[in-house]
Amino acid sequence: MTGPEHYQRAEELLDRSDGDDPETAAVRVAQAQVHATLALAAATAMTGIHGMPYDDGVAWAKAAKTGRDA
Repeated sequence: MTGPEHYQRAEELLDRSDGDDPETAAVRVAQAQVHATLALAAATAMTGIHGMPYDDGVAWAKAAKTGRDA
């Protein structure tokens, strides 16, 4: 799974947690947090969007634009 895919998975899990019972929601939020951490680690490993390979920059831009606030 790529960094952008982890980012998108985190958002999907958060979206799915809405309306869950509290215990299930807590599990989904914890899973989302793991994916968000892995996305952050992947992004941090890069030297910044201008120093990363073009395809990675495009993937990160697409992931960010499809976020919960988009």
